[in-house]
Amino acid sequence: MRRHRWRSRSSQYIRGLDENDHVVTLSGRIAEHVREPNARYYIENTRDALDRPGEWYLDRKTGIVLYQAAPGEDPNGAEVIAPVLESEILRFEGDFAAKKAVQYVVFRGLTFAHTDWALAENGYLDSQAAVQVRGDVRAEGAVDCVIEQCVFAHLGGYALELGKGCQRCRVVGNEIYDVGAGGIRLGEPTKRSAPFELNFGHVITDNHLHELGRVYAPAVGIILFQSGGNRVAHNHIHDLYYTAISTGWNWGYQETPCRENIVEFNHLHDIGQGVLSDMGAIYTLGIQKGTVLRSNLIHDVNSFSYGGWGLYTDEGSTGIVLENNVVYRCKSAEFHQHYGRENIVRNNIFALGAEHQLMRTRDEEHISFIFTNNIVYFDSGMLLGSSWKNDKFTIDYNLYFDARPGATPESMKFAGATFDQWRQRGHDVHSLIADPRFYGARESDFRLQGNSPALRLGFRPIDLSDVGVRTKFRKQVHDTE
Repeated sequence: MRRHRWRSRSSQYIRGLDENDHVVTLSGRIAEHVREPNARYYIENTRDALDRPGEWYLDRKTGIVLYQAAPGEDPNGAEVIAPVLESEILRFEGDFAAKKAVQYVVFRGLTFAHTDWALAENGYLDSQAAVQVRGDVRAEGAVDCVIEQCVFAHLGGYALELGKGCQRCRVVGNEIYDVGAGGIRLGEPTKRSAPFELNFGHVITDNHLHELGRVYAPAVGIILFQSGGNRVAHNHIHDLYYTAISTGWNWGYQETPCRENIVEFNHLHDIGQGVLSDMGAIYTLGIQKGTVLRSNLIHDVNSFSYGGWGLYTDEGSTGIVLENNVVYRCKSAEFHQHYGRENIVRNNIFALGAEHQLMRTRDEEHISFIFTNNIVYFDSGMLLGSSWKNDKFTIDYNLYFDARPGATPESMKFAGATFDQWRQRGHDVHSLIADPRFYGARESDFRLQGNSPALRLGFRPIDLSDVGVRTKFRKQVHDTE
């Protein structure tokens, strides 16, 4: 097993070992762009590593499983489950030739569990979002169907896929955990034009997704490919190695059906965990007119090397509104735009980034984004990272504060410039450097006291009391937060 610095991980067989030169030959080749110095490798399913309670080893030649029991544990009384299926548990699909959909089917209170995964002859090379891994429960041509109060557990692939031709389905109040890939796939990478084949209009709310990416680390909690008009709200997604919610599957500025998606009131945390790099709690690609990312609570995003971001508008992200989000404790920055056009970033709290607070990578000739009425609070790293050279961005009415002892407004740097120099370039003319007066930033309490200077700048207090899975669903999805 090899972990790369980018968005991928490979699993390969050992084909040869030169003990004299200390060289191991693996079964596959990796792409040049994910090569890195000091790459991390680890070996699995080797008998001599069986040294802790709970570990097991399968001898594939004899079919014998060795298991190291915990003190006092009696393996003879244990329930042992060996999956037989390697992929789908269930598929429901319409008739595309006759343009006849599966309609009004309801799955309620069911458990879908225990599928296997197998390593191909030459191993496995991962890709972004583990895009080639399909759903173990899969629908195509399904319209107005419902999946609610179900459990998806111990699965080898993505848990649920609403693919080609799925429209107006509801996925509400489900628990998804211990899966090889990600949680929910909407749409497909392929663009469709025939009305019957389009994917749109789904409601994905109040689901608890955790312990994801156990086989395919780059998998996503909830991913929207070529799909529009969806609402992804009140989900709790945590404990995974790549992005929690991803929208779009187009690199650059071509038009896309991924638009008018609402991503709101989700609680997203403990993402990345130092395994992969180049990720965001919420990640976007391409033109997405009418898409809104709002009122999400995001924290603790940690990459292996670069790219542990909270809100990440990647290649070509355009026409997106990002507002009323609270984002804190991200490794690389709370907000990062690689490149895009005229996104609106307003009334967010960005706090306690380790390396930077805000990043902008590419200088382009159009306006990158409009950044207004935000609070940026930090006690380590730099305020701005990467490139802010060409001034093709609008930024004003923000409140900045460096909470480190001895920090002063005069010591704060804006991409190498003082605040006065930054203003002379036309930026943050009405902004302030002042303590926002949170109730307790170090205790993750970002409510504002009544005398906060941010309020004078027009900042609207953010109410996240209802963020994540709502109360009436928490018991059924085993969510105590």
